[in-house]
Amino acid sequence: MLDRFDLLVIGGGSGGIAHARRAAEYGAKVGVIEYGPLGGTCVNVGCVPKKVMWYTASHAYHFAHAADYGFDVAVNGHDWAALKARRDSYVHRLNGIYGNNLDKSGITTIIGTASFVDAHTVAVEGVQYHADRIVIATGGRPIVPNISGADLGITSDEFFELEERPQRVLVAGSGYIAVELAGVFNGLGSETQLVVRKDSIIRSFDSMLGEQLMEAMQKDGVNINTRVTPSSVEQTDDGLILHAQDGRMFGPVDCLLWAVGRSPNVASLELGNAGVQSDDAGFIPTDDFQQTNVENIFALGDVTGRPALTPVAIAAGRRLADRLYGGMDGRHLDYKLIPTVVFSHPPIGTVGMTEDAARAEYGDAVKVYTSGFTPMYYALGDKKQRSVMKLVVAGADERVLGCHVIGEGADEMMQGFAVAMRMGATKADFDDTVAIHPSNAEELVTMR
Repeated sequence: MLDRFDLLVIGGGSGGIAHARRAAEYGAKVGVIEYGPLGGTCVNVGCVPKKVMWYTASHAYHFAHAADYGFDVAVNGHDWAALKARRDSYVHRLNGIYGNNLDKSGITTIIGTASFVDAHTVAVEGVQYHADRIVIATGGRPIVPNISGADLGITSDEFFELEERPQRVLVAGSGYIAVELAGVFNGLGSETQLVVRKDSIIRSFDSMLGEQLMEAMQKDGVNINTRVTPSSVEQTDDGLILHAQDGRMFGPVDCLLWAVGRSPNVASLELGNAGVQSDDAGFIPTDDFQQTNVENIFALGDVTGRPALTPVAIAAGRRLADRLYGGMDGRHLDYKLIPTVVFSHPPIGTVGMTEDAARAEYGDAVKVYTSGFTPMYYALGDKKQRSVMKLVVAGADERVLGCHVIGEGADEMMQGFAVAMRMGATKADFDDTVAIHPSNAEELVTMR
């Protein structure tokens, strides 16, 4: 095996592999180091299996409306084990595809845990590898609170190991992972509780989205408790009980899932040996060009503390390769106007500034347009779910700074509107676009 490379990438996730393959296309001699299944968080315990579970729960949600359209549907339960087997088989195929793609690109795959020896040398299972440049793309991992009994719970990683669906579930957290997994459990029939530290959920998003999602989840049967600071977890004969600092108790439940944040995978890297600096939380800061404080060492993806999204890591990785090996001087990822989706029930699509952020920066120049309506999908039945949309604009030309949608189709419609906003679309541009009728998306071009 080669022990000298132009480029070593530590981490075989989406971002690391995207960078490695693009660099190899330009002729670089590349090695990728990975200790686990290829594909990283996204493929193995993130986006991919999570979306499978979202589709599964979505079927359950849609079954409730089948009679509205004349169908006599009887749902005789759900086979969690069969679903898990199919989902795991799909993920395993993806692992193989990633490996084959590395081979086709002429990239050396090195299996094991990497640690720095110096700024140009990495040790893996006792073997040292040298490279002109090194890219750190090791991703992150779920946080478990430092309280008594916390290890009795599971994280999003272990969620995908569950052999059967727990009947009583408590999810602790308020971010997108918490609301997504709570929606899956609830949709498939688990008695689901969600406990959050503050008064709202998905607080990093526009406040309208959090308010509407909380209302929708509660309407669907999720029991949401606010102002809960966990203090300990107790195992009883009847299940787990979560104790809060204010004396409240939640449970007993069959499963407690922690979704309280993620931390960077840096513990085994021995960053100090290479002189690489990290912040107080362990994330590796980089400049606009993904460079760390060490000239030949770069970092990208979740390990940098930037938006923890697979397409962000992929885009950063490819642009970095374009600059370093493709001769594209100045090529880098602009982290503004990054669209994202929360696969909650109902789904959320969002891009750009929140209303609060826009007002903080532009003050009275900000104007907000909103629309709330019941989609046609629910027209024939009694059980309805509203969609709500918001456009945040500023200036005399009313340039669109933020676009926020919750409701049916939000996940699919946001990509195109993100392109428009990146091109500098104004409210007039939206207004001058002919609507697609009947659709939910048409509301974004007919707001007044």
